[in-house]
Amino acid sequence: MNASTHPSQQPRFGMPLLTALFFGWGLITSLNDVLIPHLKAVFSLNYVQAMLVQFCFFGAYFLVSLPAGAAVRRWGYQRGMVIGLVIAAIGCALFYPAATFQTYGWFLGALFVLASGVTLLQVAANPYVTLLGPEEEASRRLTWTQAFNSLGTTVGPLFGAALILTAAESVAADAQAVRVPYLGLAAALLAIAVVLMVVRLPKVGETQRAQTVDTAPPAWRYRHLVLGVVAIFVYVGAEVSIGSFLVSVMSSPDVAGLSGSDAGHMLALYWGGAMVGRFLGAWAMKRISAARLMTGCAVGAVVLLTVAMLAGGHVTMWALLAIGLCNAIMFPTIFSLALERLGSRTEQGSGLLCMAIVGGALVPLVQGALADSHGLMPSFVVPLVCYIYITYYAARGHRVAVIEPATRATAAVRT
Repeated sequence: MNASTHPSQQPRFGMPLLTALFFGWGLITSLNDVLIPHLKAVFSLNYVQAMLVQFCFFGAYFLVSLPAGAAVRRWGYQRGMVIGLVIAAIGCALFYPAATFQTYGWFLGALFVLASGVTLLQVAANPYVTLLGPEEEASRRLTWTQAFNSLGTTVGPLFGAALILTAAESVAADAQAVRVPYLGLAAALLAIAVVLMVVRLPKVGETQRAQTVDTAPPAWRYRHLVLGVVAIFVYVGAEVSIGSFLVSVMSSPDVAGLSGSDAGHMLALYWGGAMVGRFLGAWAMKRISAARLMTGCAVGAVVLLTVAMLAGGHVTMWALLAIGLCNAIMFPTIFSLALERLGSRTEQGSGLLCMAIVGGALVPLVQGALADSHGLMPSFVVPLVCYIYITYYAARGHRVAVIEPATRATAAVRT
């Protein structure tokens, strides 16, 4: 049934529960920033080996997103989220044997299983939020839930630092420091899964799927979706890449000359800016269209990156930190704009968009190679190019003519 036609099924509990999900996977994802230095020290890894943490995590998005889209299409949004929570809980539980056996491969395997569950959650939850109410407010709803995702990414490193980065006497004790936190996360995820099984969430999009499943073209024939997939790839890549290099930049004598620990604390401003910006963005979207607001944010990011590359000193540091605020609404807005008018292909489109999150693994590598060959600050031309593309997508790319699923032969330009 369509939630919009049955008031009794309006999402009274749906949005609070989904908000908790977004917070949870934000916290889990940001724990990677704690795991990388922790496992690097425990297993005496070089930087390439340590970065396998990000490869396994973001690689799951690339490998699992399309199968996850098919699973959501078959079982529905709510069951898809429940299954994702269970898989993520299993991944968290696998940290216990990984710490017990003190094997890096076990940790990487556990991360892949955990990320697979998070991927299924994203494929199910993101489009569900866009459908859970009026279409014109989809970007605002997704921005609101993503704000709590950013709250999770802000809390996660504090959680990890308190419970994982402990001053242990031996390598064994260091390795075992992850057992209790991740077992606690596994229990929390299973508890949310049980609640999600019991609560009756509105069934959205099912009538449309039944009517168009045999006639709708495949998702990749929608040009605004394809351009949106590229936008998600470069956005996640730019966001992760800047965050990965910020500590090195702020520690540089030419910029701020901060110690590693002080630079790490300053890094919280980058992720915290995204959280604050998403709350502000959800409010601003009541008055400004999502695409226009994202255009302004993307232009702001381009200006700030240009200033950071040219200025030097503390101006560079603050310009890069301020980009977190510009990042705030980009992911939810790109996601919701790319899914418009997909109809029965919404889940397939969501899978493609989540698959593009692999940009978080690949773009930092490109910037790293450029930093090795041309220097740290010149390497920021990589995220600069990413934000220029996002500016194009926000201003024009999302308005490309789309083929209406019911007729195929007709085209309409979204205004």
